[in-house]
Amino acid sequence: MAAEEISGQADAAGLAALISRASQEIGGKNRGLPPVERWNPPFCGDIDMEIRADGTWFYMGTPIGRPALVRLFSTVLRRDEDEKTYLVTPVEKVGIRVVDAPFVAVEMSVTAREGYQVLTFRTNVGDVVEAGGEHRLRFAIAGDNAELKPYLHVRGRLEALVSRAVMYELVALGETLDVEGQAMFAVRSVGEVFPVMPAEELDALCR
Repeated sequence: MAAEEISGQADAAGLAALISRASQEIGGKNRGLPPVERWNPPFCGDIDMEIRADGTWFYMGTPIGRPALVRLFSTVLRRDEDEKTYLVTPVEKVGIRVVDAPFVAVEMSVTAREGYQVLTFRTNVGDVVEAGGEHRLRFAIAGDNAELKPYLHVRGRLEALVSRAVMYELVALGETLDVEGQAMFAVRSVGEVFPVMPAEELDALCR
């Protein structure tokens, strides 16, 4: 499909139908996530779609209110080496805007397995991800107020921003650990250690 044809879609449902048809062509229906990392279609331009920092999806300035539609779009998201995010099908690739991260981790459960603490997250689009070796947690300090922002690797180059409410639950599990000879405030999951910040910096913030 040419870029002008994509831009001329009447609404997001039209694009969703296109994605659904393309997935069915390669037998992807009801077989898990499409293999978007293996597809190499031509770039067909940008579309007026944006994922806001709170995880809300907008198309042509209007929120997409159907969760099933958002879920469909989320399954064909890909972030490439150019650090841009695309919707990708076997036949086309279109660019979208992402304000922060494409997903938001909205729930966390804490369980135990073989003596290890296990942190499992659910995203706003239904992904369930266990933090560990393949799905790392990272912590950034952003903004004028030095806001702590945790991110969880979901798949490919895509991350979920941990929501503020879940962040408080996560930080409550933190402990001071030795990481490569330095005292770090960190959290653990499945035996992996994820440093949040140096312990002395945390002490300074709490004074």
